[in-house]
Amino acid sequence: MNILSEIAGSLERGEDDRVGALVRQALEEGRAPLEILNQGLIAGMDVVGEQFRQREIFLPDVLLAARAMYAGLDLLQPRLAREGLPSAGRVVLGSVHGDLHDIGKNLVGIMLRGAGFEVVDLGNDVPAGRFVDAAQEHGASIIGLSALLTTTMPVMKEVVALVRARGLAGRVKVIVGGAPVSAAWAREIGADAHGYDAANAVERVRALMAAGA
Repeated sequence: MNILSEIAGSLERGEDDRVGALVRQALEEGRAPLEILNQGLIAGMDVVGEQFRQREIFLPDVLLAARAMYAGLDLLQPRLAREGLPSAGRVVLGSVHGDLHDIGKNLVGIMLRGAGFEVVDLGNDVPAGRFVDAAQEHGASIIGLSALLTTTMPVMKEVVALVRARGLAGRVKVIVGGAPVSAAWAREIGADAHGYDAANAVERVRALMAAGA
């Protein structure tokens, strides 16, 4: 089996020690870091994301795969940084002000990183202005907003309004998600996309980036 396929397969099974050893071996064999990232780690996480979307695996399986992914990324990141290789994009992520729930948001962050994105995770209970400040500070193209309470959902509308008020509409896109959040709500507040679960959120972010976010 190709070593990159072995990396992907070991990641899917959550074998973090094995992934680390294989990534180290691939580097020693002269494989390009970007090749290892794309055809090994990201390929494996793509399978994990699809299996999770199809309910073939569950949250503990995803977390094990994420741990394996980070075992490989820890070895690749210094090489990738030295070579100045571009990421898939930068995303600011957080649970909105008044909302302390972050399991879903954390899962989205894991899967975005697994898809090659840089994630600036602001945590939970984040005020509207902080999202937009962080997007400007870090040069992010996407702001991801999570809410689990209907009472905190209006903060999402505030973020969209701030993006427009600061003249960032079109350059910074907003995606919303969370248990009570719907596509209809996203349209109502003027958000650019709605992610109904973590795997779908990654698909939506990729689509926004491809559209020129």
